[in-house]
Amino acid sequence: MRLRRPVGLTSRPRVSVVVPCYNYGRFLPEAVASALDQDHVDVDVLIVDDASTDDSLAVAHRIAAADARVDVLAHETNQGHIQTYNEGLGKVGGDYLVLLSADDLLAPNALTRATALMEAHPEVGLVYGHAPSFADVPPDVDHRPRSWSVWGPGEWLAPRARRSRNPIYTPTAVMRAAAWSEIGAYDARLPLGADMLLWYQAGASWGVGRVNNGAQAFYRVHGANMHLTRFAGMHRDLVEQREVLRILFDDPPRGVDLDSALRDRAHRSLARRARRLALASRRDLAAPDQVDAFVRFAQETEATATAAVPHRAARLADGLLEHRAAAFPRRVEEHLRWRVWRRYGL
Repeated sequence: MRLRRPVGLTSRPRVSVVVPCYNYGRFLPEAVASALDQDHVDVDVLIVDDASTDDSLAVAHRIAAADARVDVLAHETNQGHIQTYNEGLGKVGGDYLVLLSADDLLAPNALTRATALMEAHPEVGLVYGHAPSFADVPPDVDHRPRSWSVWGPGEWLAPRARRSRNPIYTPTAVMRAAAWSEIGAYDARLPLGADMLLWYQAGASWGVGRVNNGAQAFYRVHGANMHLTRFAGMHRDLVEQREVLRILFDDPPRGVDLDSALRDRAHRSLARRARRLALASRRDLAAPDQVDAFVRFAQETEATATAAVPHRAARLADGLLEHRAAAFPRRVEEHLRWRVWRRYGL
């Protein structure tokens, strides 16, 4: 990874923003307005209404009638989020592509900053940034970029896969259309992990960049968030992340040779996280079947990797961190990880 000094745009790229919407009509005008509030880029917006039962479609048509840059695609029956994403992204024609949920917001000139990075670095196929959460009003942050983090093709993937983490919030992600065309679609087998797989696939064959600033987007937190309702649960997250790794390594992007040792390290990382969650569940007096589920997951995942038994010192450290008396060092560890992620996206 190299830190670069940001430079401005010298061209005027076209960016297509797809806004999938299901029963988020109350948020839709603000989301679309945030996508259009971008300097030095030509933006078009496609709202894809997935057979909403509220007034979302009527709201979408009112927005489109007021601005020629906005189009609407309406489903007669509910297709689900993955099909909605793929259909919308398959119909737009920008140089760069963005998927913006109808309840999230882009930061002012986020697309200007992201495309400036990709225009300056043609090897970069994916750019992301920080996305503070909000409930009603987005926080007031400094949008000016401090720096760019730039990884060459394949460089970003290995550290992320070794820890089996997804550091990217979808509303901040801007993809080069050529990178999207190579991958072709969100994978319908992964209702929760399709975005993580997409980033990993892009990072396997393209460079990745990050705009380091206060916010590239804003992630709305409310009771109807998909991941807080249908897809809740840390165990489910682990299962999906393991499936991401299976698909990635069994069927890597064309022309990419992924190291089997990287797959083993990724599996060991997942197994270690599951063991820590088992310890944490036991510490917090969770139901025994929850503890057992994490333990089984760790055992199954370790069995897929060679030399998979964790080092004794690592197990001892995990046990100490998850002990009831270790609340302070546990918070310190979590805070340090958050600070590194917040500043550099790692």
